[in-house]
Amino acid sequence: MDPIIHIVDDDRSFRTAVGRLLSASGYSISLYGSGEELLAQLPGTAFGCILLDLDMPGLSGLALQERLVDQAPLLPIVFLTGHGDIRASVQAMKAGADDFLEKPATSEALLDAIGRALHRAESRRDEFDRAQAERSRLESLTPREFEVLRLIVRGKLNKQIAHVLGTSERTVKAHRHNLMEKIGARSLAETVSIAERLGLGDSY
Repeated sequence: MDPIIHIVDDDRSFRTAVGRLLSASGYSISLYGSGEELLAQLPGTAFGCILLDLDMPGLSGLALQERLVDQAPLLPIVFLTGHGDIRASVQAMKAGADDFLEKPATSEALLDAIGRALHRAESRRDEFDRAQAERSRLESLTPREFEVLRLIVRGKLNKQIAHVLGTSERTVKAHRHNLMEKIGARSLAETVSIAERLGLGDSY
């Protein structure tokens, strides 16, 4: 799937000019006059990145960034601003922005920033796809296998798990073997790593 660059800026002439530059560079683009307009057509998990103006009427760039962390986590954000606001740039980067450029950014700087953002977007998408596959395999576990996995993550040995569950150590070993096969783990360490990535910990 080709990446889509989502350009969010209340300055129509600016977003049109940037859109033309990116189109000429081979990118697909989508233009928005406000943060609210982007949210109304939220691209979700589609591959791409967001070029976002910092200072806009209504929903500001920083406020929109905060919303997008939950609603479009796979889309990296490159901020563009006409105001050299150091505090805002630090806040944006701490909140996860991929880059922060001052207007007017050169074509080279803009294209370089987009290239880096798309590289990170691809990595995020790969991680997301892997996590989805792992979660799907986790959901294939039986309730007892899930309970054994939960106790493994908490550092319990087979003998201790057998005691907690009121079963034999041999049965626990069988459950452990089956659940490792189902989630695609080749070792105990990998089993724990997969489970922890999916949020299984002491809170479960």
